Amino acid sequence: MNTTQTNLERLELRLLSRIARASLDHDLLAEGDRIMVCLSGGKDSYVMWHLLERIQARVPFRFELVGVHLDQHQPGFDASIVARWLEDRGAEHRIVSEDTYSIVKAKTPPGGTTCSMCSRLRRGILYRTAGELGCTKLALGHHRDDAITTLLMNLLYSGQIKAMPPRLRSDDGRNVVIRPLIRCAEDDIRALAEGLGFPIQPCTVCSTQPDLKRAKVEALLTELSKDNANIRGNLFASLSNVVPTHLMDPSILPDDPQGHDDALAALEGCG
Repeated sequence: MNTTQTNLERLELRLLSRIARASLDHDLLAEGDRIMVCLSGGKDSYVMWHLLERIQARVPFRFELVGVHLDQHQPGFDASIVARWLEDRGAEHRIVSEDTYSIVKAKTPPGGTTCSMCSRLRRGILYRTAGELGCTKLALGHHRDDAITTLLMNLLYSGQIKAMPPRLRSDDGRNVVIRPLIRCAEDDIRALAEGLGFPIQPCTVCSTQPDLKRAKVEALLTELSKDNANIRGNLFASLSNVVPTHLMDPSILPDDPQGHDDALAALEGCG
């Protein structure tokens, strides 16, 4: 076995262990699940499918995978590439064709970004498709770096401490979204995707938009990481190391046994 193959196998094992840990901590994979794996054509979703297949063959319980690609009629994107990749693997799958691209372009004002509207439309279609396919969960390919970038975006631009949960029930209660790659670093995912030669087609609509907040935050993380390689890992660790008493949200502060509530009540009359 050559060095390249050995390194790929080690990388795959590391990513599998990250998914296993996330699943154990957040109940992502379970007996009888029928999981709709959302494949965009990018590196993250290909790697997610590949690793879920590996886990499916190893665990002592049964769950099903259904690959779904939403063809949004993006110019230059060939949905048949994703379809052939799934067919070659003998995978159950569906290609959903919906021209959301034209809708988003028509409704986005000049100079505006398309991401928010595109995401809402895509989410609604995927939820509907999950119901049609009888799926119990939807798997999305968001990884560790997506989570920490979202954390910083919410802090800097929305005034919220919020990121991406590994498991989320939709507002209507009918869909459970899971993120199996949530503990996986993007660099590892990219290396595995390149090593295995997946037919990657990135979203050029997103990447070519000017002045994206996400791109600015990612650039900030890259710059900070030059001085401290632990920046990304520390940010991700903070999501599991919350100290409510050192924040300012009254709804999450514990009761103070030393009369803090009484003092607040007395001060209310001083306003």
